[in-house]
Amino acid sequence: MTTTFLLVRHAAHDNVGSFLAGRSADVPLGGAGREQATRLAARLAREDIGAIYASPRKRTQETAAAIAAVSGLGEVKTVDALDEVDFGSWSGKTFEVLNSDPLWRQWNCTRSLVRAPGGETMLDVQQRIVALVETLCTQSGGEKIVFVSHADVIKAMICQVLGLSTDAWARFDIAPASISAVVAGVWGAKVLQLNETQDAAR
Repeated sequence: MTTTFLLVRHAAHDNVGSFLAGRSADVPLGGAGREQATRLAARLAREDIGAIYASPRKRTQETAAAIAAVSGLGEVKTVDALDEVDFGSWSGKTFEVLNSDPLWRQWNCTRSLVRAPGGETMLDVQQRIVALVETLCTQSGGEKIVFVSHADVIKAMICQVLGLSTDAWARFDIAPASISAVVAGVWGAKVLQLNETQDAAR
């Protein structure tokens, strides 16, 4: 018996790329993000989804609610294992400010070894999402499960499945409102798709 995990990054908030939202700024989706979430939900309506799990952040909750509304699933299960990376004192800072911090530059070179000040390493993040996948695989009856989470959390899971170091995070993209898919069973796990985006023109 296998379980398929659809790893969804939340849709965009208005300041994606300008500051590190992290956990300190619980930002909602912006106008473009709400449109993304609608297209994403329409795409996932074609899947036979058995459950939806989401990070506690507002942007993930709003994205998950849009998926639930069209999937016939009333409940979104909130789990801390899917939460954004705990960036500690970096949370809420602009990337302009962060780029002047030597530790931030080191974090982006060797995330497997560097801990965010007062926060997590990428290995901490990887351990919590992998543990959630392992738990749900033992409970699932072969259904498809949606995880609505954050780019770095999804990257940590993909790196685990592909046998890559978490330092390989920059080698692939996880765009806002994208879908990646992993299938897991007693034999192990493999990546089925990576970073499927929902083009507004479709």
